[in-house]
Amino acid sequence: MLGNVTKGPVLPALQLLKEAGFAGVELISPSQLDLQEVLAARDKTGLVIHGVSGSKHWQEPLSDPDPQVVERGMAAIRQAFLDCKAYGGTTVLVVPAVVNQKVSYRDAYARSQKHIRKLIPLAEQAGVKIAIEEVWNRFLLSPVEFARYIDEFGSPTVGAYFDVGNVVEYGYPEEWIHELGKRILKIHIKEYAKPKRFDYKLGEGEIDWAAVHQALIDVGYEGWITAEVDYRDLAAMKDVVRRMNQVLQLN
Repeated sequence: MLGNVTKGPVLPALQLLKEAGFAGVELISPSQLDLQEVLAARDKTGLVIHGVSGSKHWQEPLSDPDPQVVERGMAAIRQAFLDCKAYGGTTVLVVPAVVNQKVSYRDAYARSQKHIRKLIPLAEQAGVKIAIEEVWNRFLLSPVEFARYIDEFGSPTVGAYFDVGNVVEYGYPEEWIHELGKRILKIHIKEYAKPKRFDYKLGEGEIDWAAVHQALIDVGYEGWITAEVDYRDLAAMKDVVRRMNQVLQLN
């Protein structure tokens, strides 16, 4: 299993995650982390840095009508490719678009696909894949559409980063997993329930984890599963590992 580190000294964070029982970690990119410090911490702890998550796609989305904003977003993703390769990771999480009052759904769809197509050759050169995530961005709101969006690239370099908790407000995670199937490159998990939404510990919300577990078996998923939770002290991280094992029936 794995955790999610976003800030702070690298070695103590990875040591804590290792002691808590995680097998790997996903980092943020671009970031202020020193590459050599990250690699030294990775090698000392034995944790796998399986991939990176983009840090600029909300502020500088590929769907923005301003070409300068888009270019900054593209540059950030290009840097994420390089960081992911240097860490030994395999995927870069990308939020493809943000729909808002100045960006229509149709424009978000067309613009994001246009720019991602430009990024595919760069991802291939770096030996990494572009993992599209569905988030609360008013975009890709059904599993059928998400699958179609990915298929339209016609490239094995583009796949899905499925977040179990993000779809519970308007769907069933197990249905999304069945629909996305082999398109799923990586998975994020967190709990969800009303009224506090994501502010629940794993196993204490409304997600049908047994159904999620069965869906993962049905589609043959065997990749990384990242707990998208706040980085805290050792006891809290051990509890996350215990809960991940419990809800995913890994014990």
